[in-house]
Amino acid sequence: MAANTISTSFVEQFGRDVHLAYQRLTAKLRPTVRQRSGVVGYRTRFNKMGTAEASQKARLGEVQVNNIAHTNVWCNLEDWYSSEMVERLDELKIDHDERGNVATLLGAALNRKDDALIIAAMDAGTTASGNQVAEGGTALTIGKVRTVFEAFGDGDVPDDGNRWWLVSPAGWADLMNIDQFANADYIGSDLPYPQIGYTTRRWFSFNFMMFSGLPKTGDTRSTYVYHSSAVGHAAQMLPAIDITWQGKNQGHLFVQKMATGAVEIDANGLYEVDIDEAA
Repeated sequence: MAANTISTSFVEQFGRDVHLAYQRLTAKLRPTVRQRSGVVGYRTRFNKMGTAEASQKARLGEVQVNNIAHTNVWCNLEDWYSSEMVERLDELKIDHDERGNVATLLGAALNRKDDALIIAAMDAGTTASGNQVAEGGTALTIGKVRTVFEAFGDGDVPDDGNRWWLVSPAGWADLMNIDQFANADYIGSDLPYPQIGYTTRRWFSFNFMMFSGLPKTGDTRSTYVYHSSAVGHAAQMLPAIDITWQGKNQGHLFVQKMATGAVEIDANGLYEVDIDEAA
């Protein structure tokens, strides 16, 4: 809340409670991808190993060495800040926790940005690889789900509970129109991660998760499907707050900052599926 608008929150007008504008307060995607913390420098490397094959050998002969391929991708870190000034005399005129609310809002801004960096890495990866299912004038249909399910199977993407599918609220509504997704007789009570407040459901081997930060162009919304190991998130500093007294401004400057980045690691485990939200 800016200092020049803080008068609207005076005690005589609003009382104790302040409503924080509806927004996504936490970072939702970081726990669903491969993570690296404590990075030193401006970038870090995620390593990827190829596949191995079995072979026979003659009696007393030598075994065949696989010489498994080792590749890597680089993840660049970016610095981000979110700040606000809280004037001391303004704090005396209000009856709510202005500092606590400011800290919450600044942290939420960085968490949303962290999610946006992961989405941007997914979008860049699917654009480069061509792993995209076109909108085709249709909503999120069972046909589109089957297409990606088959692609993941053909690509030997592990079916180990770590396949994720991010859908918009409209996409989730599309899924709820599919009886096999909505009816507990088909999927049972297998709802992973309820303890962290995610709206999720496991179906067709994917953890479908409703997420509000997906890109949209016109009526076309992009959804993303990935295995946790196919996308990397690196952190030099996760969101941290710094509060300093500014004498010339006669107030406290709140600064939240982070240094993070994201990158595609394995194209086989990442797909974009576009849906028509007007269909």
